[in-house]
Amino acid sequence: MKYPALFEPAEEGGFVVTFPDVESAITQGEDEQDAREMARDALITMFGYYIRHGKPVPAPTGQPRGKKHRMIELPAIVALKTELYIAFHASGIRKTELARRMGIPKTTVDRLFDFENHTRLDQIEAAFAALGKRLRIAVEDTAYAPAA
Repeated sequence: MKYPALFEPAEEGGFVVTFPDVESAITQGEDEQDAREMARDALITMFGYYIRHGKPVPAPTGQPRGKKHRMIELPAIVALKTELYIAFHASGIRKTELARRMGIPKTTVDRLFDFENHTRLDQIEAAFAALGKRLRIAVEDTAYAPAA
């Protein structure tokens, strides 16, 4: 999951970062790398808030244009749990129903969406299946290629 972010130069140096898709998220960093890390943390914090309060998580609009924009990618486990929550929220069922479909206690369902909880991949896969979804994983090359 990647979200577009607007990096505006700050008067005192560094960057102020806002998100077109996540209006309430704003952060700042001393340089580009720091601003990217702070931006990722801001998204994680906002999505955790949305999930805890039963609010919908906004979908990313796609690749932005312009020199001031950057794409901020969520860590894999956060992206996975966010996608699971989005599928759950879209299903319209309650946590008790998801728990029943999975054969687990309702409190365990809450842990599936908790970024701080270490959830096994098979549990996440079972939750997607209970929602009529299939989990697919892909590995991509990065710009970094270590020397052989």
